[in-house]
Amino acid sequence: MTTTEQRTFTVPTKAEVSANNQGIFDNLQKGLGFVPNLYAYFAKNETALSDYLALQNRKSTLKAKEREVINLVTSQINDCRYCQSAHTVLGKMNGFTDEQVLEIRKGAASFDIKLDALAKFTESVVENRGRASEESKESFFEAGYNEANMIDVVIVVGDKIISNYLHNLTEFEIDFPVAEKI
Repeated sequence: MTTTEQRTFTVPTKAEVSANNQGIFDNLQKGLGFVPNLYAYFAKNETALSDYLALQNRKSTLKAKEREVINLVTSQINDCRYCQSAHTVLGKMNGFTDEQVLEIRKGAASFDIKLDALAKFTESVVENRGRASEESKESFFEAGYNEANMIDVVIVVGDKIISNYLHNLTEFEIDFPVAEKI
């Protein structure tokens, strides 16, 4: 392969992954109705899919809607079209309107004071590689969040960075309605 050719990354089928990962595919199929390409790509590695799902499904002090704010903000900053698209769908499933999803992706939630503080804090954490501004930290705590919540924000950011980077490296097919570019 020459330096001008671009490597193509493919998403494995169920038959192309280990027996353990095939079982996980079956569970995803039952639970979600399909196996998202992101999850299928993780299955190229023997343990990555189960490890990633364990991270995603861990107990959290944050509500699902709050985790979607973090996912949307982080995916926007990291310019991950796959995760922007997936979390637009999930955000709407968690009660956000199309307009709210777009606003959250821009790092704000003017429709909810607490979620706005979370969006701004997340934006500052991601953009500054963990060195969030004092203003965003204080607003986060003043909105009612605590240090346990802060730890969970960082864990959700880390989870999303993993998937953002993996898709940005591979650019495999987006199997969700593609999110609007902003």
